[in-house]
Amino acid sequence: MPRTWHISAFTLITLVTLALTGCGSGDPAAAPPAGAGPVARGRLPTADVVSSVKRNEDAARLLPAKVRASGTLTLASAVGAPPGAFYLEDGRTLAGADIDFADAVARALGLELEREVASFEAILPALDSGKYDVGTGNFGVTDERRRTIDFVTYINDGQGFAVRDDSPLEEVTDLTRLCGLTVATGAGTTFEATLEAGRHVCSDAGRKAYDVRTYADQAAIWISLRQGRSDVVMSTINGLRYAVTQQEGLRFIDEFKRLDVGFAFRKGTPLAPAFQAAVNGLKTDGTYDRILEKWGTGESAIRTSRISPPELR
Repeated sequence: MPRTWHISAFTLITLVTLALTGCGSGDPAAAPPAGAGPVARGRLPTADVVSSVKRNEDAARLLPAKVRASGTLTLASAVGAPPGAFYLEDGRTLAGADIDFADAVARALGLELEREVASFEAILPALDSGKYDVGTGNFGVTDERRRTIDFVTYINDGQGFAVRDDSPLEEVTDLTRLCGLTVATGAGTTFEATLEAGRHVCSDAGRKAYDVRTYADQAAIWISLRQGRSDVVMSTINGLRYAVTQQEGLRFIDEFKRLDVGFAFRKGTPLAPAFQAAVNGLKTDGTYDRILEKWGTGESAIRTSRISPPELR
């Protein structure tokens, strides 16, 4: 969903804190939401939930013979913010739920990943061209994307909203709740597309349109909210829930739309059945739940992995 934001979690928190001390209501942040797990303010989970994964022979047999022989796959990772995929303080080490899921599936399939960091908007076209075998980046499964991309689902995330504690906005059940407000979001995302497609709802209701401000840098999104240049942030449900536990004076207000999230592949890939079996194997052996617990995203659990399911409505 979001673009690539090359910024570590603590850098983001520091930028917001230093630039905006005293902004907003000054009230403490809302308590971490249900399912927030072990994540504490200013701390990142470090539990090793991958190295114990054993090879899943049944899943590995579903790999194409050429892949089994080479033992490697090229994977493009979009790097953004916790809890999905992000850089640690050293600026080199990757962490996050997307990283753990990809590494766990690779171990289950007996494969080595040749991981390359790529921008969010570049990964799907690069899969189609054959540059990469698989991509991760919190890619929501939409009907439009399914026309050219295959997915193997591993979590359920989606679109949500966050505001300052002093905001009167309590819920966003439809986009008319945003009329007259300024919405900050990531450029080139499904959030921007949703907001642009729904611009007419305010004029249709005889109300002032909402204003959309897009940013390529996630720190800028939060700074705009804290400084009052925007009224509400639209982003991933899991990302927002994590962010409000790390910054005072902000609260998560609503889930707007849920989407299945999956590993992305070129259309017609022969890799999908093996990845699906590997994800379901991780659910059976408990690794799946341990990854969700580590990153505080238990509410994003899926019952079973599916290949390119219809978009959730």
